[in-house]
Amino acid sequence: MNAILADPTWLSANEIAASIAGGATTASAVIDATLKRIEKLDPALNAFTDVVATRARDRARALDAQLTGGSSPGPLAGVPFAVKNLFDIAGLPTRAGSKINRDRPAATRDAILIERLEAAGAILVGGLNMGEYAYDFTGENDHDGNAANPHDLSRMTGGSSGGSGGAVAAGLVPIALGSDTNGSIRVPASFCGLFGLKPTYGRLSRSGTFPFVANFDHLGPLARTTLDLAASYDAMQGPDPTDHACAQRPVEPVTPLLERGISGLRIGVAGGYFQNGLGPEARMAVDHVTSALGATRTVDVPEAARARAAAFLITTTEAASLHLDRLRTRAADFDPAVRDRLLAGTMIPASITGRAQKFRRWYRGEVLQLFDSVDAILASATPITAPLIGQQTFLHDGKEIPLRANIGIYTQPISFIGLPVVAVPVPLQPLPIAVQIITAPWREDVGLAIAHALERAGAAGAPRPKI
Repeated sequence: MNAILADPTWLSANEIAASIAGGATTASAVIDATLKRIEKLDPALNAFTDVVATRARDRARALDAQLTGGSSPGPLAGVPFAVKNLFDIAGLPTRAGSKINRDRPAATRDAILIERLEAAGAILVGGLNMGEYAYDFTGENDHDGNAANPHDLSRMTGGSSGGSGGAVAAGLVPIALGSDTNGSIRVPASFCGLFGLKPTYGRLSRSGTFPFVANFDHLGPLARTTLDLAASYDAMQGPDPTDHACAQRPVEPVTPLLERGISGLRIGVAGGYFQNGLGPEARMAVDHVTSALGATRTVDVPEAARARAAAFLITTTEAASLHLDRLRTRAADFDPAVRDRLLAGTMIPASITGRAQKFRRWYRGEVLQLFDSVDAILASATPITAPLIGQQTFLHDGKEIPLRANIGIYTQPISFIGLPVVAVPVPLQPLPIAVQIITAPWREDVGLAIAHALERAGAAGAPRPKI
Protein backbone atom coordinates (compact mmCIF):
# COMPACT_ATOMS: atom_id res chain seq x y z
CA MET A 1 0.00 0.00 0.00
CA ASN A 2 1.23 3.51 -0.79
CA ALA A 3 2.70 5.43 2.12
CA ILE A 4 -0.06 8.01 1.92
CA LEU A 5 -2.55 5.25 2.75
CA ALA A 6 -0.69 3.95 5.79
CA ASP A 7 -3.46 5.40 7.96
CA PRO A 8 -6.60 5.61 5.81
CA THR A 9 -8.74 6.33 8.88
CA TRP A 10 -8.05 10.03 8.98
CA LEU A 11 -6.95 11.25 5.56
CA SER A 12 -8.72 14.40 4.47
CA ALA A 13 -10.14 14.92 1.01
CA ASN A 14 -7.57 17.64 0.38
CA GLU A 15 -4.70 15.33 1.35
CA ILE A 16 -6.00 12.60 -0.94
CA ALA A 17 -6.46 14.95 -3.90
CA ALA A 18 -3.03 16.53 -3.44
CA SER A 19 -1.35 13.11 -3.18
CA ILE A 20 -3.02 11.84 -6.34
CA ALA A 21 -2.38 15.03 -8.32
CA GLY A 22 1.24 15.01 -7.16
CA GLY A 23 1.84 11.37 -8.06
CA ALA A 24 2.36 10.08 -4.50
CA THR A 25 -0.46 7.62 -5.01
CA THR A 26 -3.20 6.77 -7.51
CA ALA A 27 -6.95 7.04 -7.50
CA SER A 28 -7.13 3.26 -7.91
CA ALA A 29 -5.05 2.71 -4.78
CA VAL A 30 -7.22 5.11 -2.79
CA ILE A 31 -10.45 3.45 -3.94
CA ASP A 32 -9.11 -0.05 -3.22
CA ALA A 33 -8.14 1.02 0.30
CA THR A 34 -11.54 2.68 0.78
CA LEU A 35 -13.48 -0.40 -0.34
CA LYS A 36 -11.39 -2.64 1.93
CA ARG A 37 -12.06 -0.36 4.90
CA ILE A 38 -15.79 -0.35 4.18
CA GLU A 39 -15.77 -4.15 3.93
CA LYS A 40 -13.94 -4.42 7.25
CA LEU A 41 -15.81 -1.89 9.37
CA ASP A 42 -19.26 -1.40 7.90
CA PRO A 43 -20.76 -4.65 9.24
CA ALA A 44 -20.54 -3.06 12.70
CA LEU A 45 -21.42 0.47 11.60
CA ASN A 46 -24.23 -0.28 9.13
CA ALA A 47 -23.55 3.02 7.39
CA PHE A 48 -23.82 1.75 3.80
CA THR A 49 -26.86 0.25 2.11
CA ASP A 50 -25.22 0.04 -1.34
CA VAL A 51 -21.56 -0.11 -2.34
CA VAL A 52 -20.87 0.58 -6.02
CA ALA A 53 -17.44 -1.03 -6.12
CA THR A 54 -17.24 -1.76 -9.85
CA ARG A 55 -18.33 1.74 -10.76
CA ALA A 56 -15.83 3.26 -8.33
CA ARG A 57 -12.91 1.18 -9.61
CA ASP A 58 -13.78 1.97 -13.24
CA ARG A 59 -13.97 5.66 -12.42
CA ALA A 60 -10.60 5.52 -10.59
CA ARG A 61 -8.88 3.83 -13.53
CA ALA A 62 -10.27 6.45 -15.89
CA LEU A 63 -9.02 9.25 -13.65
CA ASP A 64 -5.56 7.67 -13.41
CA ALA A 65 -5.45 7.48 -17.21
CA GLN A 66 -6.50 11.11 -17.39
CA LEU A 67 -3.63 12.06 -15.09
CA THR A 68 -1.16 10.00 -17.07
CA GLY A 69 -2.29 11.81 -20.19
CA GLY A 70 -1.54 15.15 -18.61
CA SER A 71 -5.12 16.33 -18.07
CA SER A 72 -6.17 18.16 -14.96
CA PRO A 73 -8.03 15.77 -12.63
CA GLY A 74 -10.02 18.43 -10.76
CA PRO A 75 -9.76 19.82 -7.22
CA LEU A 76 -11.21 16.63 -5.68
CA ALA A 77 -9.13 14.21 -7.74
CA GLY A 78 -9.79 10.63 -6.61
CA VAL A 79 -11.56 11.61 -3.39
CA PRO A 80 -14.06 8.91 -2.34
CA PHE A 81 -17.50 10.09 -1.29
CA ALA A 82 -20.88 8.57 -0.53
CA VAL A 83 -24.43 9.88 -0.43
CA LYS A 84 -27.56 9.42 1.64
CA ASN A 85 -29.71 6.94 -0.24
CA LEU A 86 -32.35 9.50 -1.15
CA PHE A 87 -29.92 10.69 -3.87
CA ASP A 88 -30.43 9.08 -7.28
CA ILE A 89 -27.56 6.75 -8.17
CA ALA A 90 -27.73 5.50 -11.75
CA GLY A 91 -28.58 1.79 -11.78
CA LEU A 92 -30.09 1.67 -8.29
CA PRO A 93 -33.62 2.30 -7.03
CA THR A 94 -33.69 5.42 -4.86
CA ARG A 95 -34.87 3.84 -1.64
CA ALA A 96 -34.97 6.94 0.63
CA GLY A 97 -34.64 4.66 3.63
CA SER A 98 -37.90 2.90 2.85
CA LYS A 99 -39.12 -0.57 2.01
CA ILE A 100 -41.66 0.69 -0.52
CA ASN A 101 -39.22 2.56 -2.76
CA ARG A 102 -37.17 -0.56 -3.41
CA ASP A 103 -39.85 -1.58 -5.88
CA ARG A 104 -39.26 1.55 -7.96
CA PRO A 105 -37.32 1.36 -11.24
CA ALA A 106 -33.60 2.03 -10.99
CA ALA A 107 -32.49 5.62 -11.50
CA THR A 108 -31.25 6.30 -15.02
CA ARG A 109 -29.08 9.24 -14.02
CA ASP A 110 -27.17 10.42 -10.97
CA ALA A 111 -28.42 13.31 -8.87
CA ILE A 112 -27.07 16.69 -9.98
CA LEU A 113 -24.80 17.04 -6.93
CA ILE A 114 -23.22 13.64 -7.58
CA GLU A 115 -22.53 14.71 -11.15
CA ARG A 116 -20.96 17.95 -9.96
CA LEU A 117 -18.71 16.25 -7.41
CA GLU A 118 -17.55 13.72 -9.99
CA ALA A 119 -16.92 16.54 -12.47
CA ALA A 120 -14.51 17.89 -9.83
CA GLY A 121 -12.73 14.52 -9.72
CA ALA A 122 -14.42 12.85 -6.74
CA ILE A 123 -15.47 9.19 -6.92
CA LEU A 124 -18.79 7.86 -5.64
CA VAL A 125 -18.49 4.63 -3.63
CA GLY A 126 -22.08 4.08 -2.48
CA GLY A 127 -25.39 4.95 -0.90
CA LEU A 128 -25.84 5.42 2.84
CA ASN A 129 -28.34 4.36 5.48
CA MET A 130 -30.96 6.90 6.58
CA GLY A 131 -34.19 7.27 8.48
CA GLU A 132 -37.26 6.28 6.48
CA TYR A 133 -38.26 9.04 4.06
CA ALA A 134 -35.96 11.37 6.08
CA TYR A 135 -38.58 11.64 8.85
CA ASP A 136 -36.16 10.86 11.65
CA PHE A 137 -33.63 12.36 14.06
CA THR A 138 -32.08 9.12 15.37
CA GLY A 139 -30.35 7.17 12.58
CA GLU A 140 -32.55 4.16 13.29
CA ASN A 141 -34.25 2.28 10.44
CA ASP A 142 -36.76 -0.56 10.64
CA HIS A 143 -35.88 -1.88 7.19
CA ASP A 144 -32.09 -1.53 6.90
CA GLY A 145 -31.16 -1.66 10.56
CA ASN A 146 -29.75 1.08 12.75
CA ALA A 147 -26.65 3.09 11.91
CA ALA A 148 -24.11 2.87 14.76
CA ASN A 149 -21.99 5.71 16.09
CA PRO A 150 -18.24 5.09 15.54
CA HIS A 151 -17.44 6.72 18.90
CA ASP A 152 -19.63 4.19 20.72
CA LEU A 153 -21.37 1.48 18.72
CA SER A 154 -24.20 1.30 21.23
CA ARG A 155 -25.19 4.90 20.47
CA MET A 156 -27.14 6.69 17.75
CA THR A 157 -25.55 8.51 14.84
CA GLY A 158 -28.44 10.94 14.72
CA GLY A 159 -30.64 11.28 11.68
CA SER A 160 -31.95 11.30 9.25
CA SER A 161 -28.52 11.38 7.55
CA GLY A 162 -27.27 8.77 10.01
CA GLY A 163 -25.23 6.69 7.59
CA SER A 164 -23.60 9.86 6.28
CA GLY A 165 -22.48 10.82 9.78
CA GLY A 166 -21.26 7.34 10.65
CA ALA A 167 -19.35 6.82 7.40
CA VAL A 168 -17.39 10.07 7.67
CA ALA A 169 -16.73 9.82 11.40
CA ALA A 170 -15.38 6.27 10.98
CA GLY A 171 -13.01 7.23 8.17
CA LEU A 172 -14.83 5.21 5.53
CA VAL A 173 -15.04 8.30 3.31
CA PRO A 174 -13.83 11.86 3.92
CA ILE A 175 -17.00 13.44 2.51
CA ALA A 176 -20.65 12.38 2.53
CA LEU A 177 -23.78 14.13 1.36
CA GLY A 178 -26.92 14.37 3.43
CA SER A 179 -30.17 16.28 3.48
CA ASP A 180 -31.43 18.63 6.14
CA THR A 181 -35.12 19.47 6.43
CA ASN A 182 -35.40 20.04 10.18
CA GLY A 183 -31.85 19.22 11.27
CA SER A 184 -30.81 16.03 9.49
CA ILE A 185 -27.25 17.17 8.71
CA ARG A 186 -26.66 19.08 11.93
CA VAL A 187 -27.87 16.35 14.30
CA PRO A 188 -25.53 13.64 12.86
CA ALA A 189 -22.73 16.20 12.82
CA SER A 190 -23.33 16.77 16.52
CA PHE A 191 -23.63 13.14 17.56
CA CYS A 192 -20.74 11.93 15.37
CA GLY A 193 -18.41 14.90 15.92
CA LEU A 194 -18.24 16.33 12.38
CA PHE A 195 -18.38 19.58 10.48
CA GLY A 196 -21.66 19.85 8.60
CA LEU A 197 -23.08 22.47 6.28
CA LYS A 198 -26.75 23.23 5.73
CA PRO A 199 -26.56 25.91 3.05
CA THR A 200 -29.08 28.64 2.38
CA TYR A 201 -32.38 27.26 1.09
CA GLY A 202 -32.06 27.20 -2.70
CA ARG A 203 -28.26 27.36 -2.77
CA LEU A 204 -27.62 23.72 -3.88
CA SER A 205 -29.73 21.86 -6.39
CA ARG A 206 -32.03 19.11 -5.11
CA SER A 207 -32.65 17.62 -8.56
CA GLY A 208 -32.38 13.85 -8.53
CA THR A 209 -33.25 13.40 -4.86
CA PHE A 210 -36.36 12.02 -3.20
CA PRO A 211 -38.21 14.88 -1.47
CA PHE A 212 -39.47 15.15 2.08
CA VAL A 213 -40.77 18.71 2.58
CA ALA A 214 -40.16 20.92 -0.44
CA ASN A 215 -40.53 24.09 1.68
CA PHE A 216 -37.61 23.10 3.93
CA ASP A 217 -35.44 20.52 2.10
CA HIS A 218 -31.74 21.38 1.87
CA LEU A 219 -28.77 19.29 0.71
CA GLY A 220 -25.23 19.59 1.98
CA PRO A 221 -21.97 17.88 2.98
CA LEU A 222 -20.49 16.42 6.15
CA ALA A 223 -16.71 16.24 6.57
CA ARG A 224 -13.97 16.02 9.18
CA THR A 225 -12.32 19.33 8.25
CA THR A 226 -13.55 22.75 7.23
CA LEU A 227 -11.36 22.69 4.11
CA ASP A 228 -13.04 19.48 2.96
CA LEU A 229 -16.45 20.91 3.75
CA ALA A 230 -15.70 24.05 1.75
CA ALA A 231 -14.12 22.20 -1.20
CA SER A 232 -17.10 19.88 -1.61
CA TYR A 233 -19.55 22.78 -1.23
CA ASP A 234 -17.72 24.81 -3.86
CA ALA A 235 -17.79 21.88 -6.30
CA MET A 236 -21.58 21.58 -5.93
CA GLN A 237 -22.52 25.24 -6.29
CA GLY A 238 -24.37 26.60 -9.29
CA PRO A 239 -27.90 27.38 -10.45
CA ASP A 240 -30.15 24.62 -11.72
CA PRO A 241 -33.35 25.41 -13.62
CA THR A 242 -34.68 21.91 -12.91
CA ASP A 243 -35.00 22.74 -9.20
CA HIS A 244 -37.58 25.49 -8.75
CA ALA A 245 -36.00 26.56 -5.45
CA CYS A 246 -32.41 26.65 -6.65
CA ALA A 247 -31.59 30.33 -6.82
CA GLN A 248 -30.18 31.69 -10.03
CA ARG A 249 -27.14 33.09 -8.27
CA PRO A 250 -23.54 33.09 -9.47
CA VAL A 251 -21.13 30.57 -7.97
CA GLU A 252 -19.50 32.15 -4.92
CA PRO A 253 -16.45 30.05 -3.93
CA VAL A 254 -15.72 30.02 -0.22
CA THR A 255 -12.46 28.05 -0.07
CA PRO A 256 -10.25 31.06 -0.98
CA LEU A 257 -11.92 33.04 1.83
CA LEU A 258 -11.27 30.68 4.73
CA GLU A 259 -7.86 32.12 5.56
CA ARG A 260 -8.99 35.73 5.65
CA GLY A 261 -9.68 35.57 9.38
CA ILE A 262 -12.67 36.72 11.36
CA SER A 263 -11.45 40.01 12.78
CA GLY A 264 -14.27 42.51 12.91
CA LEU A 265 -17.07 39.96 12.69
CA ARG A 266 -19.86 40.51 15.19
CA ILE A 267 -20.78 37.20 16.79
CA GLY A 268 -23.68 36.73 19.17
CA VAL A 269 -24.98 33.85 21.27
CA ALA A 270 -28.61 32.81 21.03
CA GLY A 271 -30.32 33.26 24.38
CA GLY A 272 -33.71 32.40 25.81
CA TYR A 273 -35.20 29.42 23.99
CA PHE A 274 -31.76 28.24 22.84
CA GLN A 275 -30.40 28.21 26.40
CA ASN A 276 -33.37 26.53 28.06
CA GLY A 277 -32.92 22.84 28.70
CA LEU A 278 -29.33 22.54 27.50
CA GLY A 279 -27.69 19.40 28.83
CA PRO A 280 -24.37 19.89 30.62
CA GLU A 281 -22.29 18.84 27.60
CA ALA A 282 -24.24 21.12 25.26
CA ARG A 283 -23.82 24.04 27.63
CA MET A 284 -20.11 23.31 27.98
CA ALA A 285 -19.71 23.24 24.18
CA VAL A 286 -21.52 26.53 23.66
CA ASP A 287 -19.52 28.18 26.43
CA HIS A 288 -16.30 26.78 24.96
CA VAL A 289 -16.96 28.15 21.48
CA THR A 290 -18.28 31.43 22.85
CA SER A 291 -15.11 31.91 24.88
CA ALA A 292 -12.84 30.97 21.98
CA LEU A 293 -14.50 33.58 19.77
CA GLY A 294 -14.80 36.22 22.46
CA ALA A 295 -18.54 36.47 21.82
CA THR A 296 -20.23 38.49 24.56
CA ARG A 297 -23.47 39.62 22.95
CA THR A 298 -26.70 37.72 23.67
CA VAL A 299 -29.20 37.54 20.81
CA ASP A 300 -32.83 36.75 21.53
CA VAL A 301 -34.46 34.96 18.60
CA PRO A 302 -38.15 35.95 18.77
CA GLU A 303 -40.85 33.28 18.96
CA ALA A 304 -38.46 30.36 18.39
CA ALA A 305 -40.77 27.93 20.20
CA ARG A 306 -43.68 28.93 18.00
CA ALA A 307 -41.45 28.63 14.94
CA ARG A 308 -40.67 25.06 15.87
CA ALA A 309 -44.36 24.30 16.32
CA ALA A 310 -45.14 25.80 12.92
CA ALA A 311 -42.28 23.79 11.38
CA PHE A 312 -43.81 20.61 12.81
CA LEU A 313 -47.20 21.46 11.30
CA ILE A 314 -45.89 22.23 7.83
CA THR A 315 -43.56 19.21 7.88
CA THR A 316 -46.31 16.80 8.84
CA THR A 317 -48.93 18.08 6.41
CA GLU A 318 -46.63 18.47 3.41
CA ALA A 319 -45.04 15.05 3.96
CA ALA A 320 -48.47 13.46 4.43
CA SER A 321 -49.62 14.90 1.11
CA LEU A 322 -46.53 13.53 -0.63
CA HIS A 323 -47.08 10.02 0.75
CA LEU A 324 -50.88 9.87 0.60
CA ASP A 325 -51.07 7.19 -2.11
CA ARG A 326 -48.49 5.04 -0.33
CA LEU A 327 -50.40 5.40 2.93
CA ARG A 328 -53.57 4.25 1.18
CA THR A 329 -52.05 1.24 -0.54
CA ARG A 330 -49.03 0.12 1.52
CA ALA A 331 -49.48 1.43 5.06
CA ALA A 332 -48.14 -1.80 6.57
CA ASP A 333 -44.80 -1.32 4.81
CA PHE A 334 -43.96 1.92 6.65
CA ASP A 335 -42.00 2.19 9.87
CA PRO A 336 -44.93 2.51 12.31
CA ALA A 337 -43.52 5.66 13.91
CA VAL A 338 -43.21 7.35 10.52
CA ARG A 339 -46.60 6.11 9.33
CA ASP A 340 -48.40 7.41 12.42
CA ARG A 341 -46.97 10.90 12.06
CA LEU A 342 -47.88 10.97 8.37
CA LEU A 343 -51.41 9.82 9.14
CA ALA A 344 -51.70 12.59 11.71
CA GLY A 345 -50.66 15.04 9.02
CA THR A 346 -53.56 14.02 6.81
CA MET A 347 -55.99 15.18 9.49
CA ILE A 348 -54.65 18.71 10.02
CA PRO A 349 -57.00 21.30 8.47
CA ALA A 350 -55.58 23.39 5.65
CA SER A 351 -56.52 26.55 7.57
CA ILE A 352 -54.10 25.61 10.36
CA THR A 353 -51.27 25.04 7.89
CA GLY A 354 -52.09 28.36 6.25
CA ARG A 355 -51.68 30.13 9.57
CA ALA A 356 -48.34 28.39 10.09
CA GLN A 357 -47.13 29.63 6.70
CA LYS A 358 -48.29 33.16 7.48
CA PHE A 359 -46.40 33.05 10.78
CA ARG A 360 -43.36 31.74 8.93
CA ARG A 361 -43.23 34.83 6.73
CA TRP A 362 -43.45 37.10 9.79
CA TYR A 363 -40.82 35.11 11.69
CA ARG A 364 -38.37 35.23 8.80
CA GLY A 365 -38.59 39.00 8.68
CA GLU A 366 -38.02 39.29 12.43
CA VAL A 367 -34.99 36.98 12.43
CA LEU A 368 -33.39 38.62 9.42
CA GLN A 369 -33.41 41.92 11.32
CA LEU A 370 -31.07 40.36 13.87
CA PHE A 371 -28.32 40.33 11.25
CA ASP A 372 -28.33 44.12 11.21
CA SER A 373 -26.43 43.95 14.50
CA VAL A 374 -24.55 40.61 14.26
CA ASP A 375 -22.87 38.61 11.50
CA ALA A 376 -23.37 35.21 13.11
CA ILE A 377 -25.32 33.61 15.95
CA LEU A 378 -24.13 30.64 18.01
CA ALA A 379 -26.48 27.96 19.34
CA SER A 380 -26.18 24.34 20.37
CA ALA A 381 -26.95 21.85 17.60
CA THR A 382 -28.45 19.26 19.96
CA PRO A 383 -29.50 19.39 23.60
CA ILE A 384 -27.50 16.26 24.49
CA THR A 385 -24.73 14.02 23.17
CA ALA A 386 -25.56 10.82 21.28
CA PRO A 387 -28.18 8.73 23.12
CA LEU A 388 -28.25 4.95 23.23
CA ILE A 389 -29.81 3.21 20.24
CA GLY A 390 -33.40 2.47 21.17
CA GLN A 391 -33.55 5.17 23.85
CA GLN A 392 -37.04 6.66 23.95
CA THR A 393 -36.74 9.77 26.13
CA PHE A 394 -34.20 12.25 27.43
CA LEU A 395 -34.08 14.79 30.24
CA HIS A 396 -34.80 18.32 29.05
CA ASP A 397 -35.34 21.25 31.38
CA GLY A 398 -36.03 18.87 34.26
CA LYS A 399 -38.56 16.72 32.39
CA GLU A 400 -38.36 13.45 30.49
CA ILE A 401 -39.53 14.15 26.93
CA PRO A 402 -39.82 11.92 23.82
CA LEU A 403 -36.45 11.67 22.12
CA ARG A 404 -37.29 11.01 18.49
CA ALA A 405 -39.39 14.14 18.08
CA ASN A 406 -37.29 16.51 20.15
CA ILE A 407 -33.62 16.04 19.27
CA GLY A 408 -34.09 18.79 16.68
CA ILE A 409 -35.37 21.29 19.21
CA TYR A 410 -32.56 23.78 18.38
CA THR A 411 -32.27 23.05 14.65
CA GLN A 412 -35.90 23.31 13.50
CA PRO A 413 -36.42 27.04 14.14
CA ILE A 414 -33.46 27.73 11.82
CA SER A 415 -34.15 25.49 8.81
CA PHE A 416 -37.76 26.68 9.05
CA ILE A 417 -36.64 29.90 7.33
CA GLY A 418 -33.77 28.51 5.26
CA LEU A 419 -30.80 30.17 6.95
CA PRO A 420 -27.30 28.75 6.31
CA VAL A 421 -25.70 26.94 9.24
CA VAL A 422 -22.30 25.36 9.83
CA ALA A 423 -22.22 22.71 12.55
CA VAL A 424 -18.90 22.78 14.40
CA PRO A 425 -17.82 19.74 16.47
CA VAL A 426 -16.46 20.22 19.98
CA PRO A 427 -14.48 17.07 20.85
CA LEU A 428 -15.65 16.56 24.41
CA GLN A 429 -14.99 13.23 26.12
CA PRO A 430 -16.36 10.63 25.98
CA LEU A 431 -18.68 11.91 23.23
CA PRO A 432 -18.56 14.99 20.97
CA ILE A 433 -21.31 17.51 20.42
CA ALA A 434 -21.71 20.38 17.93
CA VAL A 435 -22.48 24.07 17.98
CA GLN A 436 -24.39 25.79 15.18
CA ILE A 437 -22.96 28.88 13.50
CA ILE A 438 -26.00 30.60 11.98
CA THR A 439 -25.58 33.37 9.42
CA ALA A 440 -27.67 35.55 7.13
CA PRO A 441 -28.92 34.13 3.82
CA TRP A 442 -26.16 33.49 1.25
CA ARG A 443 -23.39 34.09 3.83
CA GLU A 444 -22.04 30.57 4.02
CA ASP A 445 -18.61 32.19 3.72
CA VAL A 446 -19.00 33.81 7.14
CA GLY A 447 -20.04 30.59 8.88
CA LEU A 448 -17.24 28.59 7.26
CA ALA A 449 -14.64 31.27 8.08
CA ILE A 450 -15.64 31.18 11.75
CA ALA A 451 -15.60 27.37 11.75
CA HIS A 452 -12.15 27.36 10.14
CA ALA A 453 -10.82 29.83 12.69
CA LEU A 454 -12.10 27.62 15.52
CA GLU A 455 -10.51 24.57 13.93
CA ARG A 456 -7.15 26.29 13.44
CA ALA A 457 -7.19 27.49 17.04
CA GLY A 458 -7.85 23.96 18.31
CA ALA A 459 -11.21 24.98 19.75
CA ALA A 460 -13.14 22.69 17.42
CA GLY A 461 -12.35 19.53 15.50
CA ALA A 462 -13.52 16.07 14.56
CA PRO A 463 -12.29 13.51 17.12
CA ARG A 464 -10.92 10.18 15.91
CA PRO A 465 -13.28 7.25 16.29
CA LYS A 466 -12.68 4.48 18.76
CA ILE A 467 -13.19 1.59 16.36
